[in-house]
Amino acid sequence: MGLEERVPELYDNMDKTHQAWTICMHAFSDLSSMSPVVFLYLLKECYIHGTCKATKKFRALQHQVHQVLYNAPQPGPATFVVYCLYVLPLFESYSEGFSHLIISALRRFLKVGTTPEDSLKAKGHAAQLFLEVREGLVKHDERILVKVVEVFDVRLIDIERVMCNLETKNSRVVEKAKAFVEQYIFEQIESESYMTAVTLLEHFSIRQSGQSFLLRMIQKKEFKAAEKWATFMGKSMLCVLVKEYIDMKLLKNAYGIIKKNNLRQEFPDLYLKCKESSLKKLAEKGCWDVAETKTNSDRQLVEYLVYLAMEAGYSEKVDELCNRYSLEGFVKAKEPEASLLQSRFLHLNEFVFEDIIWVDEVNGLHNATCHIEGCKVVGIDCEWKPNYEKGSKPNKVSIMQIASEKMVFIFDLIKLFDDVPDILDDCLTRILHCPRILKLGYNFQCDIKQLAHSYGELECFKHYEMLLDIQNVFREPRGGLSGLAKKILGAGLNKTRRNSNWEQRPLSQNQLEYAALDAAVLVHIFSHVRTHSQPATVSEGHTKIEWKSYIVSHMDNTKRSKKEFKSTKETEVETDEHSKSG
Repeated sequence: MGLEERVPELYDNMDKTHQAWTICMHAFSDLSSMSPVVFLYLLKECYIHGTCKATKKFRALQHQVHQVLYNAPQPGPATFVVYCLYVLPLFESYSEGFSHLIISALRRFLKVGTTPEDSLKAKGHAAQLFLEVREGLVKHDERILVKVVEVFDVRLIDIERVMCNLETKNSRVVEKAKAFVEQYIFEQIESESYMTAVTLLEHFSIRQSGQSFLLRMIQKKEFKAAEKWATFMGKSMLCVLVKEYIDMKLLKNAYGIIKKNNLRQEFPDLYLKCKESSLKKLAEKGCWDVAETKTNSDRQLVEYLVYLAMEAGYSEKVDELCNRYSLEGFVKAKEPEASLLQSRFLHLNEFVFEDIIWVDEVNGLHNATCHIEGCKVVGIDCEWKPNYEKGSKPNKVSIMQIASEKMVFIFDLIKLFDDVPDILDDCLTRILHCPRILKLGYNFQCDIKQLAHSYGELECFKHYEMLLDIQNVFREPRGGLSGLAKKILGAGLNKTRRNSNWEQRPLSQNQLEYAALDAAVLVHIFSHVRTHSQPATVSEGHTKIEWKSYIVSHMDNTKRSKKEFKSTKETEVETDEHSKSG
């Protein structure tokens, strides 16, 4: 049954251990004549002689038990596991762990199926086990008891049947069974085991506890148990829970309940407030497409998103949303207010600038390379289309911007790689490997990693010469590149287009200007830093900046430790390893 495949996970190649394992494996191959005591003893031996970590051993054994349940345990797999649970307290310190192990293995086994006869018999024995644990005749943790009730689907009627067999002459057995279970649940509540109590109340469909029980759990900050209980009780109790959350200023919790249980009509103001807050956070991150999806075409939310785009100066997103949802009148009413806000950001025309040149063919590539080779300092940045699906691979780097003091070249990496990969590799090698050109970046590590991931076949992205990560020169790089620009140049960058679709062709004029500015601003920040690093020109209120010590003269793009990104100075700030915020 595949047990041989699990041997390496549990054991080293020691003769004695391997021999013990062979005996255990042979015994497990046929459970038709094996008693629960022997089975558990062999399981214990497997665990004791295992050489890997406890968690890994537990998972491996859990898989093995699931497998051996197919090997004809008598009188059936589910009943056999109940018998094991009766025996397990004899194994003392192993009892709790092994109980969880075999119940979890059975839960997985039951998804495939067992016979109705086995299920019915196991359910009866599990009900009896519940009674005996409750009365102290068998020792098991309450968490085991809850699992027994859930996995074997023990109901009040099953407990009643067991009690009837014990007290055949008692006509009040039905009431007694319910009272028996309720008393146990009450004890769990008194000991503040609220999740156990709620799980049992829900499982046995007992609804006698009311609002006071809910408030008690909230007071004790047992929010998960309170939400489980309120969900079981229905809409009225859920509304009470939401109101309590509102009073406690736990708006996120309240919104979660509203959203999950469709209570928007009951709490329209709070729903709208939380949705707007969520949209604002997404807009601040530049996740406009995700934000639009979150509106679900609700006009009020779309209007709020349009306002956020106007406030951010994201004019093409404003036009896009207005055209899609017919909001022209709304925009005209808001335009004067939004136009005042755009002056907070840097604009490309504030720099002495000649041109933005789009490079997507051979001649343009050669011309750009020749120009850049004549520069002493260039700013480099990259853009790629965001991927919002969790666990999916990131998209290829779409464009690379390289800026001199007066020009910015935007390389269409996707097209150039498809059309002329060898020429692209040669031209970028001449730039990135050149020790005469100082390459400026912000959080270089992110771009370098993404370029290597996107174009691993190219030699140009495998090592770099003369790098200066502007982020490392400053001790407080808060707010990303925009925050740094504001600190050095007096105004920040409009980052609303950061997460736009960089694979669309042609790029919009706003996208081109955004991309160009990200590279150009690095050159201007460096110019300011270089000027103020000279003793004769340090003005009042500025400290001397030793930027030269932060230059990395050579770097191979292989797996590196953090130390390799540090300056030779002891005070250098480590390179940020998180996603590019600039």
